[in-house]
Formats: sequence, C-alpha cells, structure tokens
Amino acid sequence: MINSEKIREYFPSLGRVDANNNPIIYLDGPGGTQVPIQVIEGISQYYIRSNANTHGEFVTSKETDFMMDGVRERVSEMLGSEGPKTISIGQNMTTLNYSLARALSRKFNEGDEVIITELDHEANRGPWKVLEEVGVKLIEVKLLDNGTLDYTDFKNKINNKTVMVCMGMSSNALGTLNDFVDIGNYLKDKNCLFLLDAVHYAPHFSINVQELGCDFMLCSAYKFYGPHVSFLYSKPGLLDSLTTDRLVVQDQEAPYIIETGTLNHAACSGVASAIDFISSIGEGSSLREKLESAYKQISIHEFELAKHLYDSLQKEDKITIIGQDFSSTKRTPTVSFVHSDFSPQDVCKKLASENICAWDGHFYALKAIQKLGLEPAGGVTRLGVSLYNTKLEIDRVVEVIKNL
Repeated sequence: MINSEKIREYFPSLGRVDANNNPIIYLDGPGGTQVPIQVIEGISQYYIRSNANTHGEFVTSKETDFMMDGVRERVSEMLGSEGPKTISIGQNMTTLNYSLARALSRKFNEGDEVIITELDHEANRGPWKVLEEVGVKLIEVKLLDNGTLDYTDFKNKINNKTVMVCMGMSSNALGTLNDFVDIGNYLKDKNCLFLLDAVHYAPHFSINVQELGCDFMLCSAYKFYGPHVSFLYSKPGLLDSLTTDRLVVQDQEAPYIIETGTLNHAACSGVASAIDFISSIGEGSSLREKLESAYKQISIHEFELAKHLYDSLQKEDKITIIGQDFSSTKRTPTVSFVHSDFSPQDVCKKLASENICAWDGHFYALKAIQKLGLEPAGGVTRLGVSLYNTKLEIDRVVEVIKNL
C-alpha cells in the first residue's frame, strides 16, 4: 500500500500554507501534477553538469546524448513498447498530434474516413481536421448522457472506408474510462490505424502498447509528476513510412523524423527522474516490473480516495456529479460536478479561498461539455486525485463544499 506521509515528503510544494495557515490541497492534478524533489534535482543537475547540445565530441554533449537515449528507454519501458526507437519527443501532445495529422494527410485519400469521439479532449479532435483539407471525412462517435461512449454507434461507424480510429483511453473532463481494449480487439481484422490518447490515463494505470495493439499513443509527462514534455509512441516501421514536416538536416528515420528543432534537454532529464520516481514505489527486478508494481499501488490508493470523494459529494442534495459512479474500478480518480446554487467558477473561487486547488470549465473537452448541455452554466467543477493526496484532504474539501 501507498505510504502517503512518506510520499508527501518528496513534494516540496505540498508544504505551502496560506495567510490563515491552511495547508494547500492540490486536487488540480488532471491539469498537471506536482513534481517530486527528484525531478527538480534531475532538471537542475542537468543544467549544473551537462548543459550542452547533442552529438558533440566533448563530455557535456556526450552526457546529453546518453541522457536523451535514457529518457527514450525509460518511456519505452513505461509504455511497454518494442524499444526506444518507437518513442518520439515533443513540446506537448497537441503539437505532436498536429505533426502526425499533417503527415497522415499525405497518406490518406479523398473519401477515406477517420473516427473521433465526442468525449475526447480537443487535442485528439482538432488536429484531425487537417485531414479534411485532402477530402478525408471525420466521423464522430456519440457521447451518451451518462458520460460514456455509445459503443454500438462506435462499431457501426467502422467500415471499409475507415483508415484510422482515434480515441482517448479516459476522459480528462469526466473521468470516464473508455473501453479501448474492446475497440482494439474489434479492429484487429480491420485494415485501419488505431491511435490512443493516454494523457489522462498514464498517471493512474500501467500501459502495454504491444498488448493493446495500437499503432500510435500519446502521453504527457507533466501529468505523471514530470515537466512539460510529451511523447508519441509509433509502432515500428510506421513513422518511417510517413512524410513528416522536418528539416533536411534532421535524422531521416524514426523516432527523430517527427521531431523539429532542439528538444528541451533539461526537461527530458526531469522526465527520466519522474519515471524513476514512480518505479521507486514498486518492487521487481527490472524497471518494467517496478513500474507495473507501482501503478497497482497507485491505482488502489487513488481509487479509494476518489470513491470516498464521490460517495461524500453524492450525499449532498445540491451537488450533481457528472459521469460514472465508482461501483467499478474501471474509473479514473477524477470527479466532476455541478452545484445547484453556484457556478463552477464560483465553487472554485470558494475552494481557492480555502487554499484548495480545483479547476472549472470544459478543460478542452469542449464537445463533451456542449453535448451534455453544461457549457452555458460554465461547465463543471473538476477534482482530481493524485498519488500524494490523503483522506484528510478529501474530508476537508468535502466540508468546504458542503458549507457553500
């Protein structure tokens, strides 16, 4: 089990208090988690010791090369991929997805169909509109009122014109855990690509891209205790078959051919430290085993706290929770709700006055919030549980909400 007090010692930001000596409570994790001291030191030590560009003959450049190879290896282990050459690095998930969409626009043809969903973050919807410029048709899977996708509609929309299916593994707005395994299995005998957005999923659960059979996967380190760097997994051979936007001086092979300009080396050093930090929670003889063990503990810890949060808020007459309940562990630890008397922004202002960090709005899952009729009132209030949260914090947050 997770030792919360021991874990919290690694996060300097958890020590903040306000003018009334209220400790800060971070339930804003879905927008980006806090980082442990190991990540801060990983970044600072890079600048202190090895700050240089890559592919030089001198010591600091060679250290940067070694570190960059190491971060690809760690992300590969984290995602269960075939090796480090499947891992491309980018500024953020949206930028990587736009680059991938532009490359695929040179591969797909007029009349082809690409499936997206109404539940997804705009980063897995907007970039695909690039394909419409070459005559590709975007097909949207319906979102049901309970916050889950309509899987009958999903499968009915997959046909011989479908060249790609793009879906999130979980919803950053509602916490819904999508049935990506079922869709992946359904696509096995279909001649189309399969892309998964793991940005909201990767902080909470172990991933194995080879078992999932996806062709592409995207995730962001700042959601799993690291800095602002994102990654694209591509099945071996796929990226090499695409014409990407790249300079003639760039390495003309995967994983580099989709990367533009000099990468943020210091942040990448921090990513390596973040993955090492997660692995330190687990047990095993290899990095992969330690990560799998750690994620089992993290998932249990976060689910129990989020279920307690859900059950507590569910008892309040003025609170309506949007999305699935916690009767199944197939749920991310994100709880979104609306208050009958206060807008989401007003709720967050009150929470902020008590030194509690929470988000309001649509969180870039605009289509989902619109489909559920929540946009006019300002979307929802979102509370997200992370590794470092405690039951004491959840109880305090619930008490503040009850007393609005």
